[in-house]
Amino acid sequence: MDKSIFIKDLKMNFERKEVLKGINLEIDKGTIIGYIGPNGAGKSTTVKIILGLVEGYTGIVKIFGEDISNGNDEYKKRIGYVPEVAETYESLTAREYLTFIGQLYGLEYDIADKKAYELMDILGIKESYNSKIGSFSKGMKQKVVIISSLIHNPDILFLDEPLSGLDANSVMIIKEIMIGLKDEGKTIFYSSHIMEVVEKISDRIVLLNNGNIVADGNFDDLKESVHQNSLEQVFNQLTGFSEYKELASKFISVIKEV
Repeated sequence: MDKSIFIKDLKMNFERKEVLKGINLEIDKGTIIGYIGPNGAGKSTTVKIILGLVEGYTGIVKIFGEDISNGNDEYKKRIGYVPEVAETYESLTAREYLTFIGQLYGLEYDIADKKAYELMDILGIKESYNSKIGSFSKGMKQKVVIISSLIHNPDILFLDEPLSGLDANSVMIIKEIMIGLKDEGKTIFYSSHIMEVVEKISDRIVLLNNGNIVADGNFDDLKESVHQNSLEQVFNQLTGFSEYKELASKFISVIKEV
């Protein structure tokens, strides 16, 4: 099967801190990868290196078979990205923003305009197409960001907490979109702290901890390897986080103090 992403011995330091300690990954087309780990584990750094936003790494990173260190940025046109905290141009209307993004990816204005309106219509926010993004609710902004990441029909999609701020109906639509894109041969990197969603939609789960991959497999494999019943339990066991109940009790005790 064709590899969309190939990573070998990827290491990255920020000043004296080792953020990635030798990541090895081969990812097939048409796969949803649940890329998870505690804050600071190295997830965002991995993605930013692939996106070409961070330099100074060692190791090999190939996208669609091409080494990204060769200076050719063409591969970026085939990537979509929803960051955990998305910055949008709030003084622009949704129309202005989405057509601008579409044109950056090489779409003609009229095509970007038509696609953007239709996608906003599908997600229930077409009436705000000509309104400034600064007036949108959190959920509406998130929908615009999701549309901007997909308007050019990318082959690889990086999603970092993409369901943040969305209502229940929109969550169901976005999850179904991800499954449909996978069936179209797209590769999806899905990062979230909501373990139930990762558990349900991922073909393969990669768990990072302290810059190392500590688990890599489908959910059933991971469950069996550590004899746990949920991804949350697997996560807690492999990352060494076991004191959550004790900390919750302490928190409650403090707020009850008079």
